[in-house]
Amino acid sequence: MAANNHYDVIIIGSGAGGGTLAYKLAPTGKKILLIERGGYVPREKDNWNPRAVNLEGKYQTKEKWHDKDGNELHPHTNYYVGGNTKFFGAALFRLRKEDFGEIHHHGGVSPAWPIAYGDMEPYYTEAERLYHVHGNAGEDPTEPERSTPYPHPAVSHEPRIQQLSDDFAQMGLRPFHTPLGVMLDEKNPQASRCIRCETCDGFPCLVYGKSDAQVCAIDPALQHSNVTLLTDSYVELLETDASGRQVSKVVVKHNGAREEYSGDFVVSSCGAINSAALLLRSANDKHPNGLANSSDVVGRHYMGHVNSVLMALSKCPNPTIFQKSLSVNDFYFGTAGWNFPMGHISFVGKLDGETLKGGAPALTPGWTLDLMAKHSLDFWLTSEDLPDPNNRVTLDANDGIVLGYKPNNEEGHKRLIAKLKELMGQQTKCTVHGHQCHEGLFARNLFVGQRIPLAGVAHQVGTVRFGNDPRTSALDVNCKAHDLDNLYVVDGSFFCSSGAVNPALTIMANALRVGEHLIERMK
Repeated sequence: MAANNHYDVIIIGSGAGGGTLAYKLAPTGKKILLIERGGYVPREKDNWNPRAVNLEGKYQTKEKWHDKDGNELHPHTNYYVGGNTKFFGAALFRLRKEDFGEIHHHGGVSPAWPIAYGDMEPYYTEAERLYHVHGNAGEDPTEPERSTPYPHPAVSHEPRIQQLSDDFAQMGLRPFHTPLGVMLDEKNPQASRCIRCETCDGFPCLVYGKSDAQVCAIDPALQHSNVTLLTDSYVELLETDASGRQVSKVVVKHNGAREEYSGDFVVSSCGAINSAALLLRSANDKHPNGLANSSDVVGRHYMGHVNSVLMALSKCPNPTIFQKSLSVNDFYFGTAGWNFPMGHISFVGKLDGETLKGGAPALTPGWTLDLMAKHSLDFWLTSEDLPDPNNRVTLDANDGIVLGYKPNNEEGHKRLIAKLKELMGQQTKCTVHGHQCHEGLFARNLFVGQRIPLAGVAHQVGTVRFGNDPRTSALDVNCKAHDLDNLYVVDGSFFCSSGAVNPALTIMANALRVGEHLIERMK
């Protein structure tokens, strides 16, 4: 292999894990190759067009997966520089301290991690700085201890959201400002990159005001001459040397041609589903079940949360533009009379009539959906799903992805929905209608059910879990494969449990933690 195709570190995937790792390693001067199967998100007006983004799925992959029954699955995922962070809602939560330990749920046990919250805390702090997280420490009743305050003040509530926050507080809850990764300066708005628009959650940011991996990590990393980004390049497989202990070749399909690269260290950061698929399709004589899979856990224990989007309709309109500023965690670990975790309540970006058309019958009048959207508060509810070895990623005969998943631990989520419905019926702040302002709680996908479907893989974690025992885990505590000396997996794959908050900040923090370990190994 040509010497110019050899690198100190090859990172496959440029999302929350891979992009952050590249940023961490860039100042070392080591020769780093970052491989991304897509290109840059084009900067165009359609970035902010609900029809193009939500109805037409303009930026979603056209790749087809299958479920365990052989039905086609059209994944809601994106292959671009920055990965899915280009489209995330920028809610950047730390896992709770308790999430790192064993927790008993109504549906089973959420297992302990091989590291504690304290091991991750310095890297959470570093990640919050890197991704410009805004928040108010001490508001969230479940928040773990912090070594420093948030680097930026919380994003303020618009009047309707402040009214709801006041209502919740009057009911005895402790609502708090959602920690958000946006480059917003409310005191100096003319210099602020973020403009508090309605197209943040689920949209790429046209003005680069959202703290995604491209803007915050990859662009700065590429200022270092030792870092190379290879776009539109699909990694087909990883080959090992004769011993089976080293990844010796990274085989890439680039512009229709096969290319080969080698690295002292190879890192898979393709996301929990695609990293598992890459390891499985790289099976060889030394690794007949796939790379890093002597334990037979690769692809297993897939988790994606129990998620719902719910609309609370009111008689009064909701003129809010930037809606994602409020969260409630009072029921994260349960409530009076229910001693099991329930989950997290927050908001999605403000829904609009175009987006609602995705779940409505063809003959539904557009004005009806527009009117509903103008009168809705749009909630996002997250509960923890549990790691089930039968919820897994496998490959079909053509090496295509098969995602088999059976929901579990749903009772807490049902109770969380019921609790929100009860709370919304107790609103008192409306001076026009009082309690009667609230009309009801409805699923966002009004006509086909409320749960996020299997294709919604935004919170994918758990398929290449880490641990101390090579018999029950694929990775060690530094996310190095037990079975190989130079292979790492740095994305959501390593999770042992899913918690009930967005996994993005934990993936970023872990990338910084593993990056520090790799820097030591390269000395």
